[in-house]
Parts: sequence; structure tokens; C-alpha cells
Amino acid sequence: MRKLPAINQQVTPKPDSAVGKPTPHESAVLHMSGRAHYVDDITAPNNCLHAYVGMASVASGEVKSQDLSAVESAAGVVDVITAADIPGQVDIGPVFAGDPLLVEQHITYFGQPLFAVAATSRDAARKACLLGQANIESSPASLTLEQAQSSNKQVRPSHSLVKGNSLQGLANAQHQLTIKQQVGGQEHFYLEGQVSLAIPQDNGGVLIHSSSQHPSEVQKLVAEVLALPMHKVVVDMRRMGGGFGGKETQAAQWACLAALLAVRNQKAVKLRLSRSDDMALTGKRHPFVNQAQVGFDADGQIQALKADLHGLCGCSPDLSDAIVDRAMFHTDNAYYLPNATISGHRWFQNTASNTAYRGFGGPQGMMLAEQMLDDIARAVGKDPLLVRQQNLYDNHDRNITPYHQTVTGVDLPRIIDELVVSSDYWARRQAITSYNNSARAQGGRYVRGLALTPVKFGISFTAMFLNQAGALVHIYTDGTVQVSHGGTEMGQGLYTKIGQIVAAELGLPLAAIEVTSTRTDKVPNTSPTAASSGTDLNGQAARNAALIIKQRLIDLLVQEHDIEAAEIEFNAGLVTWADQSMTFAELVQHAYMQRISLSSTGYYRTPKIHYNRQQAKGNPFFYYSCGASVSEVEVDTYTGAYSVLRVDILHDVGESINPAIDIGQIEGGFIQGMGWLTTEELVWGDDGRLQTNGGASYKIPAVGDTPKQFNVALLQDSKNQEATIYHSKAVGEPPFMHGISVWSALRDAIWQAGGETVNPQLDTPATPERVLWALQAASHTS
Repeated sequence: MRKLPAINQQVTPKPDSAVGKPTPHESAVLHMSGRAHYVDDITAPNNCLHAYVGMASVASGEVKSQDLSAVESAAGVVDVITAADIPGQVDIGPVFAGDPLLVEQHITYFGQPLFAVAATSRDAARKACLLGQANIESSPASLTLEQAQSSNKQVRPSHSLVKGNSLQGLANAQHQLTIKQQVGGQEHFYLEGQVSLAIPQDNGGVLIHSSSQHPSEVQKLVAEVLALPMHKVVVDMRRMGGGFGGKETQAAQWACLAALLAVRNQKAVKLRLSRSDDMALTGKRHPFVNQAQVGFDADGQIQALKADLHGLCGCSPDLSDAIVDRAMFHTDNAYYLPNATISGHRWFQNTASNTAYRGFGGPQGMMLAEQMLDDIARAVGKDPLLVRQQNLYDNHDRNITPYHQTVTGVDLPRIIDELVVSSDYWARRQAITSYNNSARAQGGRYVRGLALTPVKFGISFTAMFLNQAGALVHIYTDGTVQVSHGGTEMGQGLYTKIGQIVAAELGLPLAAIEVTSTRTDKVPNTSPTAASSGTDLNGQAARNAALIIKQRLIDLLVQEHDIEAAEIEFNAGLVTWADQSMTFAELVQHAYMQRISLSSTGYYRTPKIHYNRQQAKGNPFFYYSCGASVSEVEVDTYTGAYSVLRVDILHDVGESINPAIDIGQIEGGFIQGMGWLTTEELVWGDDGRLQTNGGASYKIPAVGDTPKQFNVALLQDSKNQEATIYHSKAVGEPPFMHGISVWSALRDAIWQAGGETVNPQLDTPATPERVLWALQAASHTS
């Protein structure tokens, strides 16, 4: 009997299979034609109500009383609820307590929901919310790191990674540098805002359409809020208009409120936040203040690092424990640290609780690594590229991380060598140096900068239990296939890749596969679509389900035709053996008549990962995704304005399942990372109110900000040693960090503008104002 390869025995797909093709996104035509349905496009049932929230007018204080009589009597209002009306659990914190659905007493950020209204229209609900009166005793808000440190207020305890003896290493080092950098936060700015539609069911439960990266968590929290068993709550999620981490935990609040009002009134309820309120009421990427001492020798070889990473977490833990942990895990980025003590601190602020964002803390840790390498290079008088190359991890004796994982399968030296050639790095370095020297000598207005930065990003959830996935595959008697899985589609192409995987395993054209919406009543207990693991986990689960059914079909043919299983081939919609063949649809119909099950679940859990947080040792990552980028910028020394002239990226995605989607993810990730470090500035007033609450004041990159020359390539002949799905590698988050090369190039331009005498301090986002201030500091000192 033929046994198909297990999930840890990967096979190379046939050349004519669906895998490896640059197949368009499964919803591309729907996206471009405006026919793709999002939550707000779903036809609502008759008499659907619309919900909104009344918000706190202070960032810190206590609610003494509320008068909602004017709200209740406002036109169109059907129901008004406060925390006292919640039948079940009030706190909806995803891991640790601290996130009340509605304020009970303590206000911890400006705009925090105090009550919710259901009305006959969205406008009626929003207008009614403005009529609420709250007696609040305000208190001073804590908005800065210094304020949090003075009161020693953290949302979670500090944690450290220790390898070797950093104090002794620093003492023995020939040179030392002290580094301090401020890394700004970032608004998710998904095109589709937070939205949920809740529809009561006749069994006493509720069906929820939620724009969420984590339907199972929405299901669980809705059940807890309503005091219902989980099997009474179904969450359906077909597609999001972007997520980026902002809908991993923070979509749940709006689903819970819609569900509560729907069940109370036995009418469908939709809750959709406006853009300004969405930005004010949801968390951001964590801002960080990084401080470090680094010791190195005269050649720039790192001897020791002692670092403190201060994450500003907002008003509750949310996912900050894991986010700051991942920042610590990535403080080395691509560089070997023989002695390291890396401590992470999680500070309280009176702002909306900061949350997951593409990279999940990793980019903030990498920022320290890249400033460290630039600063060392300037201290020893070398090009930063040379110092980076000599400090890279290798696959021999310099391969142990600060958390004691052995780095394997990382091809960074080859990636950098190939990128140096393809980007013409050294010739451009020489030309830029000549250009800048001429500009300084002749009083020219513009200077240029160049930087190459690598990325080494660990792939897996650092919360071990999340590294699992399920899928459900049905084959119908006409030979078509329906696939459900636990991942969510937010534009990243997950559904497309899942369809390609199942098509490849069954030897079918992609058109025969339909990937359906993610539903908690089809695949239960799912993990969030996050940590770049969507295809790794759900692709393996879907493949496993397809293999189980395929094995049943093979067993039937072996039994009936007295053939060897190895003779049977599934390809291009045909099943062949010896000199016979039949269509896949004919085989499936025959199997049905023989009472063979044509449905199966599939399951996968990531192997080899473990981490002991008490000891700060283990293998938290299954493998690493790597790449490198070169950016060239031009800076106006009069104004601080700048443009990105050219970007070259070489990234390792393993054996790509879909090169077109992977390249798109790299391009988009880079642009988003560049925006984080350059234009996207978050500003809060002294009262804790977010000032940058819309596209007019919060500046994401526009088309004109894209590099004038933008070259993206996938590494060929990747050496992926792990049994990932078809030996592919994750591509969701790692490209985001390529944006760091733009920031490093800006620092390089400022360094050269100052006559290479002042190591520039450039906090992020590096807005033109900050660039100008750094230029002025460099020129005054030189």
C-alpha cells in the first residue's frame, strides 16, 4: 500500500502543478472592480440597528456617575448599555486582565468607551453618544517614559536574556559606545476600519461577521461577555481590508459590543468606527526607548552588549509581554554577540493599549542593532558594510543567539555578497562620497547617503501553544474541492496560496479549488493569522487533509486494479496508472459510490520549538527568514526634506509558492517599514488626546514616496533545511525591516554632510524637521 509523504517529508511539486506559479490573488478582480465584499458590504437583515460608543473626555480619572437620560431619549435610540448591563465577563484582556469592555470606574485613556448605544441609524447612534454626561474625577496622566519610571508603573514585569558575561566583556573591550535611541510608534491605518455585524440566532446564540485576524478569540470573548457557551457563538470572516496586527486582539471589543446589543434586542447590530475614532480608540505599534553600551575591538568586532529596551505599552498588558520579548530576541538582528545582557521593560501609559503590528516588536529591537553597527563603523573608521559583514552569524562557531538558540539555515553572507554586486554598492559608495565632497566644497544644497542593512527574523509564535492549525477539506462528486482553514485573509494572499497547495496535492487546476471564509464552526480553536505563520501553519494543515483523502482514493485503486500504489499519478485533473486513466471527477464519483469518505480534517503543529522563559533559553523559532536591502537617499540640507532615489532588496523566501505574491509582500512591507521610520508621526496632546487622528495629520507613504528605482529579487537556490510547506519561507513580516536601510542611509547622508565628524542622533520617525535638526547639529559641531 502506498503511503503518501508525511508533513515533515516535503516533496517538490511537479513542474506543471499550481505551486510555484505567479498566480494572481484570488480576489484581485473583485478588489479592482469594487465587488469584493467586506463586513460593511454584507446585506444587513431588516431592522438592523447601528451601534456606537460614548467616550471618556480625560486620559486618567474615575467615573463617579453618569447621566444618560438625554442619550436614551435621543431620536432613533433603541438601547443604551453600560458596564452594569454586561451579563458575563467585563474584562476582555486577551492574555492578562486590564481591558474592560466598558469602563466600570477607572479611566485609563482618552476616549475610552463609557457606554454604548444602539439606534436606527449610525448617525443617530453617534449623535446620541455626544449627549452623555459623566461626572469624572480626573487625575494626572502618565504619557512619557520618564513619568512611568518615576512612578515605577509597568504593565508586566521586566525580563532579561543573558549570554556570557557582558560586564566583563565591556570591561575588556578596547572601545565602548553608549547608545540611546527613541523609536516611534505607528498607526495601522488599515483601509477597512474596525467593524462587526452581529446577528442573533434562534438557538439563543449569535452569528458575528468581524473584521478580525483572530476569529476564535472573538468567539471566546463574545461567549464570555454574554455568559454563553462557545458553541452558541459563530464567527465568520471572509476578508479584511488590511489588518497588520491591529485586528489580532483589538477587533474583539467591537464584536463583543455588537453581539451584546444584538442579543439584548434580538435584532442585528452593526458597529463601525469612524477613521478618527478608530485611530483614537485602538492601540499602535509600541514606541521604544532603547539604551545600550557596546564594547568592540579596533577592527569593529563586537565583544559585549548590555542593552535596555523600554517598551511603551499603553494602559494594559494586551500582548506587550510577547512583543517586548520579541524585541529582545531581535536585538542581535543578524549579528553574533559573544556576551550579551538584554533587558526588556514594559511601561504603562495613559493611552490606548498598544498592540501587535507587523514585526511584533522585532523591528524595534533591530533598530538598536543597526544603529550599533553604524556607530561602531564610524568609531573605527570603516564603511558600515564591512563592519556588518564581519559581525554576521555564521553556520559554524559564531552561531549562538542571546537566547541560546543555534542559528542554522541562514545564508546572510551569500545574500549580502550577491546584493553588493547586483546593487553596485561599492561603485555607488565611491560616487556618493565624491558627490558629497563636491557639494561641501562648493556649498551645494543636496547630499546623498547609502546604506545596506540585513534582516534575520525568527519565524514562529513565541507563545508555543499558538503554533498549531487545522483545516477541513471536502471533495464533491464533480471533482471540485472546498477548503476551510483557520487562517484569515487580509490581502496578503493566504487564500491563494492555500488553494495552490491543495491543487498541487490533488493534481488539479486551481480553478477546481474554492477556499471558503474562515468560520469557527468549521475549524475550531484556531490561532491568529499573525507571526508570518499563516501559510506555514494553515498550508500544512490543508495539505495534510488533502493527503488523507488522496490516500483513500489510492487505496481504492490499488484494491480494485491490483496495481502498485507507486504507479498512480494525480496530475492535470487526471489519475493515471499503467496504461489506464480516468478523470479526477470520475474517480471521486466512483469512490463515493463505494462509500469512501471524501472529507477530512487536517492538523499541523510546528516541530522542534521550545522555550523556557524562566531560564531565558530555548528554541523559540522554527527557522529564520533573511534578506538585505540597499537604500540611497538625497537630502536637502536647507529644509531637511529628502527623497529615496533607489532601493535594491534581495530576500530569501525559500522555494516560493507564489513569486508574484511574495514580491508584492516584500514591496509593500518595505514601503510600510519606510513610512514607520520617516513620515508616520504620532502626536498626543498634554491631555492625552491623539492629535494625529486622520490622513491629513498622520502621513503614510504615498505613491510619490516610493523609490524612483525599486529593484526586488528573490534569492535563488535557497538552502531551507527545515520541513516547511514545500520548503517555502514566511514573507509577511520580515520585509518590513528592510525599511531600516532608508533610516541608516539618512544617517549616512547627515554624517557626510557634517564632514564625517559627528555621529548623528536621528530619532524616529525621521521627519524632515528631525533630519534638519540633525544636520544643524552636525554642521555646528564640525
